[in-house]
Amino acid sequence: MSNHSVEGIYLSSHMENILFSAFYIVIFILSVPSNALALWVFCHNTNNTPSKVFLKHLAIADMSYILVLPMRVIYHMSDGHWPLGEGACRVVGFLFFVNLYCSVYFITCISVDRLVACVLPHRAPKLRKAKYAKVVCAILWVMVTISMMPVLFSKKQVTQWQNVTVCKQLYMEKSSNPTGAVVSTAVAFMIPLVTLSVSYMVIFFKIKQMTFQERMPAQRKAMRMIVLTVLNFLIAFVPYHIHRFVFIIQHDDMSRSESERQMLHLGNRITSALTCMSGVLDPVMYFFLARNYQATLLQLCGRNATEEQSTA
Repeated sequence: MSNHSVEGIYLSSHMENILFSAFYIVIFILSVPSNALALWVFCHNTNNTPSKVFLKHLAIADMSYILVLPMRVIYHMSDGHWPLGEGACRVVGFLFFVNLYCSVYFITCISVDRLVACVLPHRAPKLRKAKYAKVVCAILWVMVTISMMPVLFSKKQVTQWQNVTVCKQLYMEKSSNPTGAVVSTAVAFMIPLVTLSVSYMVIFFKIKQMTFQERMPAQRKAMRMIVLTVLNFLIAFVPYHIHRFVFIIQHDDMSRSESERQMLHLGNRITSALTCMSGVLDPVMYFFLARNYQATLLQLCGRNATEEQSTA
């Protein structure tokens, strides 16, 4: 497929479309059952701790995030043609990014909650209350939704090129205000990144000072959480945001060759696709942080949760 216009740089090659479709289908198949199980477990959980509240809302964000993927599959299986119209293009882009950033912030909340449990064990019962966590979750949903409203009401995002309809909002492939986009992306990502980094350093040094016998379950759980969330961020979120800064800054640089601009858009689509990995990685975190999820999953697999814990 040859692309020789400004619109052409938004298109993927036939092979790219096949690979993207296959990737999204695999992620969808792996993510839906594990996140659906997490939602069922957390919604039927009677022991409503702050961490369980945050995990439940993370599962809601992940499931909402994953359910948008069939739209991307349709787009790529149609060889880069968007058959669903302008309204659907805006809505899909809006939902994708709302749930992306809600996932990032709920992971951050889980980390802060674990920090309090680990570093302030005696004050934790007063600070870690489920009602506080519910208020935080409500505030986050509202703030992220409002901040993403410009995506929903942005200028025309569907364009025609050689009988192909391109949905530019699907991968946020253009910004009407590059400076504002850089600032908002930096703020949206740097807050959780800094919070996570500080929390993990404090937890790590706190645990390092203890002997193995002194490490309570809260500290051991915190170490597992650090490993899993760092892995999640490095795979799903860091590549996208690093490339996003480059993409926004260089997108309108007309001095770049067409092939360079095509590679810029390809990088945007690849790193955006990687964010979907959180839908697979988060259930791994549920397994190690939520005993009820672990027990339910092991029972479904015909394993005994007590035996697994004793073996571990």
